[in-house]
Amino acid sequence: MFLSVFDIFKIGVGPSSSHTMGPMLAAARFLDALRDGSDRVPGSGKVARLEASLHGSLAFTGKGHATDRAVILGLLGFVPETLDAEEAERRLTELGETGRIDVPEIGPLAFDPEKGVIFDYGPPLPGHANGMVLRAFDAQDNLYLTETYYSVGGGFVLTEREMKGATIKGDDAKITRPYPFATAAEMLAMGEASGLSIAAMKRANETAGGQSPLDAGIDRLLKVMNDCVDRGLATDGILPGGLNVRRRARAIHEALLAERGNNLAQPHTVNDWLSVYAMAVNEENAAGGQVVTAPTNGAAGVVPAVIRYYRDHCVGASHRGTRDFLLTAAAIGGIIKTNASISGAEVGCQGEVGSAAAMAAAGLCAALGGTNAQIENAAEIALEHHLGMTCDPVKGLVQVPCIERNGLGAIKAVAAASLALRGDGTHIVPLDACVETMRQTG
Repeated sequence: MFLSVFDIFKIGVGPSSSHTMGPMLAAARFLDALRDGSDRVPGSGKVARLEASLHGSLAFTGKGHATDRAVILGLLGFVPETLDAEEAERRLTELGETGRIDVPEIGPLAFDPEKGVIFDYGPPLPGHANGMVLRAFDAQDNLYLTETYYSVGGGFVLTEREMKGATIKGDDAKITRPYPFATAAEMLAMGEASGLSIAAMKRANETAGGQSPLDAGIDRLLKVMNDCVDRGLATDGILPGGLNVRRRARAIHEALLAERGNNLAQPHTVNDWLSVYAMAVNEENAAGGQVVTAPTNGAAGVVPAVIRYYRDHCVGASHRGTRDFLLTAAAIGGIIKTNASISGAEVGCQGEVGSAAAMAAAGLCAALGGTNAQIENAAEIALEHHLGMTCDPVKGLVQVPCIERNGLGAIKAVAAASLALRGDGTHIVPLDACVETMRQTG
């Protein structure tokens, strides 16, 4: 199964890739299933009403993640990547007044925005901690169509049938990838045989299917990441959700700028720069802003922070280096997702911030000229020192300790890359063993 750089890094909205983006995408996919109609219940009449139920973690922490709102927006036809906030508010207001969703190619369907999303606090669905069921009924309230979806982390959504078959919608099995590594051991072996870097192999895999220009897509991801950092550094106030968490990135950034050139500044201030870049992103995420899953929303600050650190603080930084950074990070993220998980609900925060730190460490190591062996070592160091980390947000909000945790993840990523670059890539525990340990621990 091939995971593209654009599978690992998706443009979306906060606060959660699994609890906000995933449910929105699932609801939008259900509209497609209604248009297709091939799975409708035999004997039912014309579709007339919609309903959704949230289960497991989606139910218990759904309010804090605006999961119900996300489902409704998906049924209104919105998807995270292109969500227009003003238009979304207008359509939500209209739905509250009419109780009707106009679905293209189907027509008006009844939906109660107050009661149409049911929070089921019973046992979770069997496939995953993040389960939801979409249902459509005819005018006589007979079931017309139903589909179960699982939001498995990072904005990935699988139907119940896809879950059993372990496939991801959109994966093109017909394309032959020149370097089809699924493990770190395979990645290193293919690199040794070909003489190519991890980024070069990933680039060759990405372009094998003749997709749209790769660099343009990567540059768009980099721009959204950088813009998110900038917005977070420029914005203050109180984050939504009821915890009354105050944004801190702007004040810290202003203090750091004031200290520049000051001989009294401590050398470890570079850690504050890393932290403030990551915190800026995760404050934006907590506020429902536009972010890039990296590989999830809860861990969205680590990779952008380390890229910003590379670009603004590292000697010899280049735009090519940032592209290689992202390609290498995606390769590591794909290995972790394939062999373990990036879902906090499934394996804890070691699968989110831990994975993000491993990806960022590998990316920075690559951008700074590391060998494939050093890159794999950097990823392993970063992941190893996140093992056992739980997903423990206060009130289910992606704020405490998540915002600071991204800052610490970025610091660990840089330290891991630096340690790996000081060696020759030789180390005791291979990345694959660390990934398997993370899976078993989760």
